[in-house]
Amino acid sequence: MSLRVTFLGTGGAVPTTQRNTSGIFLRREGERMLFDCGEGTQRQMMRFGTGFDVSHVFVTHLHGDHVLGVPGLLQTMDFNDRSEPVAVHVPGGRQPEIERLVGATGTRPSFPVRIHGVGDGEVALDADGYEVRAFETDHDTRSVGYALVEDERKGRFDRERAEELGVPVGPKFQRLHAGETVELENGTVVEPDQVVGDPRPGRRVVYTGDTRPTAATVEAAAGADLLIHDATFAADRADRADRTAHATAAEAAAVANDAGARRLALVHLSSRYAGDPDPLLREARAAFDGERVLLPDDGDGLDVPFPSG
Repeated sequence: MSLRVTFLGTGGAVPTTQRNTSGIFLRREGERMLFDCGEGTQRQMMRFGTGFDVSHVFVTHLHGDHVLGVPGLLQTMDFNDRSEPVAVHVPGGRQPEIERLVGATGTRPSFPVRIHGVGDGEVALDADGYEVRAFETDHDTRSVGYALVEDERKGRFDRERAEELGVPVGPKFQRLHAGETVELENGTVVEPDQVVGDPRPGRRVVYTGDTRPTAATVEAAAGADLLIHDATFAADRADRADRTAHATAAEAAAVANDAGARRLALVHLSSRYAGDPDPLLREARAAFDGERVLLPDDGDGLDVPFPSG
């Protein structure tokens, strides 16, 4: 089952010619989700071929560079004769502001727009095979991050062992893998744990939005296959990162290390690095012990494979 992230907007509060404001598109097989929707996100969706068919928009906080694209995206969906509902998830208590934003043009989409407030530890979306959970972040307004967490997968089926036990190839293999006990023609009973390994983890993708480094992020990103973290500044601007409730690239790397994340993607880059973002990448790479640090450009896509094992 495919899981792919497309980075629609990797810049900070001020867009540049290279980087748009915040927007992360996630496709899990046939399901499509959008995390934050800064101004111009719908144009990025057209440029990079994601399409508009998202059912859930997860907003980390209500600063303009994360939400000003919502009214335009909903309007375009309306022009395209959408009829299916769209859910917009926001930090708890901020639903009225999003309602006003959606209605700011004086019109409402003809399809249902359902706005949900979520808080730390709450499940924003409980879907077949996965959840999207909110976790507390530390910004200068009410904010949350989101973790997409897949269910555990079945353990591997040991065909060789099953055949040794006399299980005939066919339906009994499937029944054992599904957790059922089977009886052979000679009366022998074979239990699933004799031929099926331990459950295997699903995938975990975590997006922080804007935040200082937090223990809650470390917890939410424990063992994450991909952590997408605020990396607004380089280390020489650490004081400014602290004052504005953002993170440096090295701080993002430290969070990824503490969480045991496999890969780290740096986003929300300040416009001061428009000409040369390499210092952010170098500092994060120097501090990260995982498999890979990425500094994605707008439009970059990343497939998230299942953990090995």
